[in-house]
Amino acid sequence: MDKVLIIEDDKAIAKIEQDFLTINGYETKVVMNGHLGLEEALSNSYDLILLDLMLPDMDGVEICKQLREKLSIPILMVTAKVEDADKIMGLGVGADDYITKPFSAMELVARVKANLAQYARASQQNTSVVSEVLDYGKFKLNTKTRRVFVDNIEVEFKNREYELLLFLMSNPEIVFTREALYEKIWGLDAIGDSRTVAVHLSRLREKIEKDPANPQHIQTVWGAGYRFRP
Repeated sequence: MDKVLIIEDDKAIAKIEQDFLTINGYETKVVMNGHLGLEEALSNSYDLILLDLMLPDMDGVEICKQLREKLSIPILMVTAKVEDADKIMGLGVGADDYITKPFSAMELVARVKANLAQYARASQQNTSVVSEVLDYGKFKLNTKTRRVFVDNIEVEFKNREYELLLFLMSNPEIVFTREALYEKIWGLDAIGDSRTVAVHLSRLREKIEKDPANPQHIQTVWGAGYRFRP
């Protein structure tokens, strides 16, 4: 049974999240304090963390940043804010996905299920894949070690950033819509927010492009989608 840690200071929302997930077969624990939630996440074993963005004692973004330094499990940011800047901030420090309040039981469970499934697939691939290097001269990616080099300098990527880059590098010159990338990397189709893809692509450009505002390698094909050009 997968274990989900809920870090949420609103009792009503925490109960809704816990009830929805428990009914669907997940083992859950609620912590209503940011500092204690961080301690709980680092001290015990969980498969996914639901993390509220706005906590009174400690910012959810800071918690996510500290968690990501030590944990690779999925972190799903929960936010009541609608501004893209807040979502981008959370995704930028390592959150895998986000869900905006108010949300339905179906959406919450679908997001949790999809992120757990994608993490399980990635973990299985890491242990079974034969070491392969994608080498495009400027870019080198080792699928076994998950190390990426740009101009012979190693660059670190968060979980979803790496998976997205790997997929694009494995399919050079092929154009993918945001929806197709979201379904492939996050495992969701009908439910989800494909803007998450745009945020992660922006993060990739910041790390591998000389001029992120005018990308030469992760290109936007207007009206069609995105492609990787070596």
